[in-house]
Amino acid sequence: MNVDAIGRVQSPRIIRIGGGAALEVAEVLLQLGLSRPLIVTDRNLIALGHVVTVTDVLDSSAIHWQVFDQVVEDPTDSCVDAGLEALRSGDFDCIIGLGGGSPMDAAKAISFMSVNPGHVRDYKAPCQIDRCGPPLILIPTTGGTGSELTRWCVITDTEQPEKYNLSGLACVATAALIDWTFTTTKPPRITADTAVDSMTHAIEAYVSRKAFAYTDAFALAAMSSIAKHVRTACKDPENEEARAALMLAASQAGMAFSNASVALVHGMSRPIGAHFHVAHGLSNAMLLPAITEFSIGSSRERYATCARVMGWADDSDTDAIACDDLVQGLKSLNADLKVPRVGELGHNATQEMFELMAAQALASGSPQNNPRIPTAEEIVRLYHQVW
Repeated sequence: MNVDAIGRVQSPRIIRIGGGAALEVAEVLLQLGLSRPLIVTDRNLIALGHVVTVTDVLDSSAIHWQVFDQVVEDPTDSCVDAGLEALRSGDFDCIIGLGGGSPMDAAKAISFMSVNPGHVRDYKAPCQIDRCGPPLILIPTTGGTGSELTRWCVITDTEQPEKYNLSGLACVATAALIDWTFTTTKPPRITADTAVDSMTHAIEAYVSRKAFAYTDAFALAAMSSIAKHVRTACKDPENEEARAALMLAASQAGMAFSNASVALVHGMSRPIGAHFHVAHGLSNAMLLPAITEFSIGSSRERYATCARVMGWADDSDTDAIACDDLVQGLKSLNADLKVPRVGELGHNATQEMFELMAAQALASGSPQNNPRIPTAEEIVRLYHQVW
């Protein structure tokens, strides 16, 4: 870490965290002078009753709202276009993104594309999208992506299978309401995947070439909490302490990676999601042990610190021992959480596909933040290893 470098932080103006925070949505809208929200969500969240939890609060304050519920997992450019049509069909002054990473990312893209010309792919990283659309109020329901606090979103292209990063001030929420009570309905698989997604955010932010002291504090706090509570939350979904801790950790990890960036795991994960429709958190979990082992020699002190704060190594252990413990700890966590190999899901990939995915990973820019910057050939070998 360069102590003389200037850290650059972007975050929401309003952040409310805790059980019941979502019930303050009307108060937050009124504080911001907003009164006509379009709620961007998906049908599953309507079925779970999470949307009505929010709309009942809006109704009690006589706030007029409408719902766009066509968000799909790994939201596409077509989904964004449909959301834009919904936004333009009414007199809305803000957008509420309610759900996991998919609804929140879709809400971000719908907002900024309402005031920026062209196709959403025109703005993929490294472009910085700073012309902001209607204010965003984000309410996470899964606790994994941390999107409610980040300056990033990810959209999948339907014409040329690719998941691309979009970044800038226009992707930063105006307000984030982080309410862990939504997460008690998550099944064990999603609980595990979102938790490891958050852990990946925290570890990658901490070892990123763009890390600085501010992001380090969030990253270390997040990974410690996730390691302590993830197994409990998977075994006991109603455990309030574990659920609250994981939700907070997801936001802390989101703040860390939003400002320090992610690295090789995410660079390689996105093409897996784009081509094989593997859930983002799950593909991160599949990759994390192997890529940590690949990268560890280039940042031993930082990786050793990760192992220590997660309780997988002692303070008295050498960095070499702690690094070994980290890799073994990640492998053991995957085993406990029943994380499969990619090929075990029935997905087959050719050498040509691996080479395309490696090119897409490098083009995203994320691998360039990794402690060990890989070549395309090394990424292909890593894909073979995890498959």
